[in-house]
Amino acid sequence: MTRKDTKTIQIGDVKIGGGNPVAIQSMTNTKTEDIQATVGQILALERAGCEIIRCAVPTMDAANALREIKKQIHIPLVADIHFDYKLAIASMENGADKIRINPGNIGSRENVQAVVDRAKAGGVPIRVGVNSGSLEKEILEKYGGVTAEGIVESALDKVHMIEGMGYDKLVVSIKSSDVMMCVRAHELIAQKCPYPLHVGITESGTLLSGNIKSSVGLGIILYQGIGDTIRVSLTGDPVEEIKSAKLILRSLGLRKGGIEVVSCPTCGRTKIDLISLANQVETMADEFPLGIKVAVMGCVVNGPGEAKEADLGIAGGIGEGLVFKKGEIIKKVKEDELLGALRDELEHWGE
Repeated sequence: MTRKDTKTIQIGDVKIGGGNPVAIQSMTNTKTEDIQATVGQILALERAGCEIIRCAVPTMDAANALREIKKQIHIPLVADIHFDYKLAIASMENGADKIRINPGNIGSRENVQAVVDRAKAGGVPIRVGVNSGSLEKEILEKYGGVTAEGIVESALDKVHMIEGMGYDKLVVSIKSSDVMMCVRAHELIAQKCPYPLHVGITESGTLLSGNIKSSVGLGIILYQGIGDTIRVSLTGDPVEEIKSAKLILRSLGLRKGGIEVVSCPTCGRTKIDLISLANQVETMADEFPLGIKVAVMGCVVNGPGEAKEADLGIAGGIGEGLVFKKGEIIKKVKEDELLGALRDELEHWGE
């Protein structure tokens, strides 16, 4: 799976496109004007593995808050702008590492030119964003409604507009809540666009439905070598977006490192609370930057054998459990000591 060859764009200290690793992005859901709450959320996202963060900038107070927010975080900050070009300019003046605009909703060509001029002066990348719900009337009439072809045409029209203004430090984002339409749009634009693509299934939904739709859509797109940054859009705590994004990238072989936790689906032989145990292991695994596979099995009868591909694992029985490596049992402990025994093995891994 080779990444499509796109222009390399630097966002703060993160490089995207040009074969660089796919970067994980999220967006705060705090009021950006509330500096303390916004910084707190961004720091939590950083700890989870977020590499680029976007903040909504609906007011001038929000634009001005970016300056102080920037001082307290460690990842590139993107300002999300709608309708008011002055907010885009103010965001850049306050240190935004990238701005996200839809040139179609910030007014006249002169307004777009003013934003482009300021971005060019500071070398600030512009993410051109188009959603299926924001297509122009002419595009809808031309294609008889919302289509992948229409989304691509709308996005490229805006890209060409900014190129015509003398700027090409661009990132492109085309999104739809229709999974397969989104997939098709990315397949089309990848053939025509030299810029890095930010990929996501917009308005994908709650933790359950959003994860499923995002995993399917992003999986198909990324597997084709398309996409340079991703966001798993979920209705909920944005930290969950990062967890999901990391798992998607690992599952596709696009991200190494970190513990991969596998667990059995449980059956009538299960004698422990495997669901709770597996969740605890998954949470604990985030603490260890080890590139290994850990198995959580509910049965000592054939758990170690079934999970022999795992580097390390635990299996539960009646009041007791086993710790094993590569399918070989190394320790038998009481059930309530199983999690602690696994932690001990992780803390001393490689010694």
